Amino acid sequence: MINLFDHLARPLLRVLDPEDAHTLTLRALRYAPLRQAPPDNPLLAVKLFGLTFPNPVGLAAGFDKNAEVPHTLLRLGFGFVEVGTITPQPQPGNPRPRVFRLNVDQAVINRYGFNSEGAAAAFKRLTASAGTPGIIGINVGANKNTTDRGADYVRLIESFAPLASYFAVNVSSPNTPGLRDLQRASMLDDLLARVMAARDRAARFKAVPVVLKIAPDMTLSELDDVVGVALRRRIDGMIVGNTTVSRPNSLRDRATAREAGGLSGKPLFPLATRMLAETFVRAEGAFPLIGAGGIDSAETALAKFRAGASLVQLYTGLVFRGLGLVAEIKAGLLRAISGKALSDIVGDDAAAITAQPWPQ
Repeated sequence: MINLFDHLARPLLRVLDPEDAHTLTLRALRYAPLRQAPPDNPLLAVKLFGLTFPNPVGLAAGFDKNAEVPHTLLRLGFGFVEVGTITPQPQPGNPRPRVFRLNVDQAVINRYGFNSEGAAAAFKRLTASAGTPGIIGINVGANKNTTDRGADYVRLIESFAPLASYFAVNVSSPNTPGLRDLQRASMLDDLLARVMAARDRAARFKAVPVVLKIAPDMTLSELDDVVGVALRRRIDGMIVGNTTVSRPNSLRDRATAREAGGLSGKPLFPLATRMLAETFVRAEGAFPLIGAGGIDSAETALAKFRAGASLVQLYTGLVFRGLGLVAEIKAGLLRAISGKALSDIVGDDAAAITAQPWPQ
């Protein structure tokens, strides 16, 4: 059924404006009679954060921004789904057009700018499906015009604690002015102190894990600071990483590459994977990592595990490969581990990756 959906829908979606195609996809998922994916092989299960993920392949934030179809997406075979980025108040984001496909590069540039229906709309939808099995992370961010960004994160964590499997604190989008400044050591320390205090106050519902989503564009000195703050504030994990504002030399669609925004997809893979390995060697096992950026095959997913990821997330790969990519990755991982646990290969290549020349 998923392959049929891909076969019928993808040719139409590829000729539409990217944002219109995305909106149409969400509507189709809401109403299409898609069957439940087959049960996962137990060898793919991952236990992290006090949660048991049926498989390690997740949907990254940005696809289901307003928590419209998370359980439908879980039915398609994802091990977990991350909704958002959710902001406290509704906001329109940046003017259109704000999404651009680089088809020849299998990449996307977006400058959405946290377009969001706001916390109330997402809360209503998630409350309606509360109790339905499945791991749903909530990616939280600050409103563009807020005067206290830390307060926005605190408010969202306190509000959504009864509903979230985990929180992802997004300080790495390049499309909200000044947001990446929150990755600076002093600002990040203050933010995470407030975030973790809010999480602890909300623990009367449950102790919700908190992970930090970082950009792949920081220097290694800046990464040292970020990991140091994360260790000091005892966060539960990190997502490495978000989109990049850099433009790799490999890009062939140079005209579209001039558009402002964050680049995702295949060309992001070398940089995001290098930053994943660099983060892994710095964290020294203190917390697990979620690898994202450029995953479009079982081979690239496997490379993320070897670079230090315990879970992986994808989004742009689905644009070019379709929903069948999820099953393809899971089957490829099973072949690669040959009866072993995925945890046995996490970080195997990290040190070697960090010794390679920097991706250009």
